[in-house]
Amino acid sequence: MFQSYIRTDLALELRDNISEEQRNRGVEIQEVHDKEHSVLQTHIRVINKEGEKLLGKPIGNYITIESELLCTDDEEIYEPVVTVLHDVLKNLIGKVNRLFVIGLGNRNITPDALGPKVVDHLYITRHLIHEGVVKRAIEIAALSPGVMAQTGIETGTIIKSLCEEIQPDVVICVDALAARDTKRLNTTIQVCDTGITPGAGVGNRRVTLSKETIGIPVIAIGVPTVISMSAIVMNCVDGIFENIPDKYVRNSEQKLITYLNDSSNESLFVTPKNIDEIVNRVSYTISESINRFLT
Repeated sequence: MFQSYIRTDLALELRDNISEEQRNRGVEIQEVHDKEHSVLQTHIRVINKEGEKLLGKPIGNYITIESELLCTDDEEIYEPVVTVLHDVLKNLIGKVNRLFVIGLGNRNITPDALGPKVVDHLYITRHLIHEGVVKRAIEIAALSPGVMAQTGIETGTIIKSLCEEIQPDVVICVDALAARDTKRLNTTIQVCDTGITPGAGVGNRRVTLSKETIGIPVIAIGVPTVISMSAIVMNCVDGIFENIPDKYVRNSEQKLITYLNDSSNESLFVTPKNIDEIVNRVSYTISESINRFLT
């Protein structure tokens, strides 16, 4: 009921804001469920300007991989999720010779350390190829540029400058996102080919990283690691109001909307207590899917 008033970085959750009739006018949705490995893949395509307006996302592809086992201790889940994620990346990227991976976020803040930790697990080959140590391999370079508060420089400026120097075929940006459903925290990986806006997950938006801004195709990989307090309240209220007569709901609706949109509430975010363990596991899954471009 109140979902449309809560921001989210996931196209999968924004989909719930639009009706079936509206989806047919600008948004295509396809699901593939691997029941054996408990992995659900949802491919959302925004195909025109009307779809952009309805979903609130640019024209392009948004693929979501969901698995509740992703944030568990079960190491067997790595293989199927890594395989699915690698296949998704391969389909979006195609044949490439040079990859540039950017780990967005602040490694000193655990829920925001996903990107830097992915970079830590990567097999970096650019220097080895240039020195003649390795041959016939894809060139992988990587960087964790930190955040503007640490460097005083827009992340987009740093990445654009480096891209002009090393000339990658594709830039892969990895970042932490925000969800509005607690069930999707650390169980969901979103991949899109429309770029990413650093800091958007917690409302601290910086310059968008996309083909239009840096001149090179940008693939974004994100995992929701935080949820706003307003989203938690919304989830509780929706559950309560399901069994309450409409006339009582209408009396409280405006007050709730005002509360959900209050700026002081928007700045409050929650993350699981074992987020350090989860980020380590999920970052390894993402890095392994990228490392497979070397095989």
